[in-house]
Amino acid sequence: MIREKVAVITGGSSGIGKSTALALYDKGFKIYTVSRRPVDWENQEMFHIQGDVTEETEIQKAFEQVFAAEGRLDVLVICAGFGISGAVEFTTLEEAKKQMEVNFFGAFLALKYGGKMMRTQGFGRIIAVSSVAGEIAIPFQAFYSASKAALAKLLEAYSGELAPYHVECVLVMPGDVQTEFTKFREKSPEGDKEYEGRISRSVSKMEQDEIKGMPSKKVGQFIAKKAIQKYVRPVYGVHKGYGFLLMLYRILPRKWSLYLIERLYGN
Repeated sequence: MIREKVAVITGGSSGIGKSTALALYDKGFKIYTVSRRPVDWENQEMFHIQGDVTEETEIQKAFEQVFAAEGRLDVLVICAGFGISGAVEFTTLEEAKKQMEVNFFGAFLALKYGGKMMRTQGFGRIIAVSSVAGEIAIPFQAFYSASKAALAKLLEAYSGELAPYHVECVLVMPGDVQTEFTKFREKSPEGDKEYEGRISRSVSKMEQDEIKGMPSKKVGQFIAKKAIQKYVRPVYGVHKGYGFLLMLYRILPRKWSLYLIERLYGN
């Protein structure tokens, strides 16, 4: 198969990123993944660039490497991210900065250099993986929710800047997904006594939902479909159930919505 189209996936070594890379490969793309962890792809035309999304020089070099080798970039998928949990009151500034550094500023660097390639060539599609938590903020996961909300607004603004150059931006919001994200969440129980055990109960509930969530392969296939679809919307919920939840959240009085979320994850 001659693979003319090129995709770059940040955070492509595991979880949704890895599933997306494989799904796009099946769609005929030449694949470049970028992450801190090494990956030895078995498939031909799948390549890995080891780099930290929070290090600007490493991300700049990664995109320069792709451009030098391919001369084009058709699809950029931004998947790199991690989560912290804990009470806002007991979260350290260092922890909060680390969360934003990866999920927001890491995404910004991929947008900066990937978007530059696409603007210059006059075409492309950027897909950023956010979260339902970016719109429906989850108690005791405030900084994760904030990082994904910030990413959504950054992409929304950037889409207006890139539109004249035929570059489209799409935000994908999965809900609960079975990935290593759950295992690698940085959990802080600090303040659980003061909050009467609500921190540990809330995080435990969220992790049980994730363990029972949709397979990452399904999310990867969804993203790959949007990568090649002729017409796309700016925002998608991956699962119909989450799409319905988001719709309810938007149309209900905010006081009711916040009460429901507090009952689910704040008790």
